[in-house]
Amino acid sequence: MKTLTCDMCGYEASGETFEEWMRALQPHYGEAHADFMNDPSHTKEDMARWMTDNEARFDAAPESA
Repeated sequence: MKTLTCDMCGYEASGETFEEWMRALQPHYGEAHADFMNDPSHTKEDMARWMTDNEARFDAAPESA
């Protein structure tokens, strides 16, 4: 299990896999960062970059105790 902070604030979410972590983070992101999520200027490339960057962060994070 890995625990990482949100890439936009200090909220923590945990998951065994990147996909689990992302699902755990989703409700927080939708509530705390709704303005960012609903910004029409974000492209598919922005989403792909977010996925790549955050999967690398997840992979580099140590396992939680």
